[in-house]
Amino acid sequence: MSENIQAASSPKAPAAKFGGTGLTVAIVAAAVVTVIGLVLWGIQLSGGMIQTNMRNMDSWGLYITMFMFFVGLSAGGLIISSIPKAFGMKGFGGISKVAVWTSICCTCLAIGYVVVDLGGPFRVWELFVYSNLGSPLMWDIIVLFVYLILSIVYLWAQVRHEAGRVSATALRVVSFIALVCAVLVHSVTAWIFSLQQAHDMWHTALMAPWFVSSALVCGTGLVLVVVIALRAAGYLKLEQANIVKMAKMLGAFVCVDLYFFACDLLTEGFPGGEGANVVAMLTSGPLAPFFWIEVIGCIIAAVICFVPSLRKTPALVVAALLAIVGIFCKRFQILDGGFQINNLADYGMALTPTSVTNWTDGMAGAYAGLVYTPSMLELGITVGVLGLGALLLLLGLKFLPLKPVED
Repeated sequence: MSENIQAASSPKAPAAKFGGTGLTVAIVAAAVVTVIGLVLWGIQLSGGMIQTNMRNMDSWGLYITMFMFFVGLSAGGLIISSIPKAFGMKGFGGISKVAVWTSICCTCLAIGYVVVDLGGPFRVWELFVYSNLGSPLMWDIIVLFVYLILSIVYLWAQVRHEAGRVSATALRVVSFIALVCAVLVHSVTAWIFSLQQAHDMWHTALMAPWFVSSALVCGTGLVLVVVIALRAAGYLKLEQANIVKMAKMLGAFVCVDLYFFACDLLTEGFPGGEGANVVAMLTSGPLAPFFWIEVIGCIIAAVICFVPSLRKTPALVVAALLAIVGIFCKRFQILDGGFQINNLADYGMALTPTSVTNWTDGMAGAYAGLVYTPSMLELGITVGVLGLGALLLLLGLKFLPLKPVED
């Protein structure tokens, strides 16, 4: 209580002025990284996907991991923005437009990672020409594009509402639709995995609510980092009480996500069999570093968010970053873990460079390659797409009317 009273009585107005040379340099740097990424993508297009470490045994890799991750960041950010308006609640100090723009940028990144994973830009057209509407993959493509358009409409409606050209009722309706679509887009993404019964790591009804809870964790963490950075840069004035509210929400979302994870591990491991192999792979096997980084990092983040003496601005940034890193580790565990338990053991398979990673190093290298590790080309293209997202975010902050108005 004393923390909130002190924050309300003495708001911290930033001394810095946002923009200027620093913002221009950041935009140029992001553009350079984007161009480098495009060059590397050109190399991948010319030489083929064989240049990555994805193979028949690991047909999805870092690109799809990043797709899952940024869909979560996007959905979480939009949910945080739309809930107060949809239900007539007090917001977080007018951060809605910044949160929605951040969500739009993350959606563009998610789509970008799908494009580079397809192996060629013209295959995007084939998705629609030869689409199978019975496939969860096609459901996700449709929902994702609808979600992107709706996010842009939602941002436009907020800007027009502030100008008095969109009524509060209309904005509330759009907010509610955006909230439903944000939950739906992540549920459909989860169904891509959970409806594949041949993979023990994926085939669980808990996957969709687990994806939504993870989206709330990383989305809230991203919004928290962005608004704290923008407050420090002088872009907005934000009461510490609003930061504290978001921190408490982040802590609650982290606890729910860890609870879902514990439920899934218990369900997998208790009966024994292949499920026990999944748990062993996560806790003490090749994916253990990702598992323990997620669990320990999220626990630390929750403690920081709930303990007032630790809930200072620098520590909150650390907590938010730990939560974001933890959810990324979870995404990698889910994707890579789904390929590690061989579901083709009863079938013969030719060991060739196109079926197993590291076949050039012989049987020992091929066996080690079953645990997927991205190639340097994949890492470079991934960073290039990140540069595109940073470029979009910075250009929006510079040219769009995102300056917050108190909710």
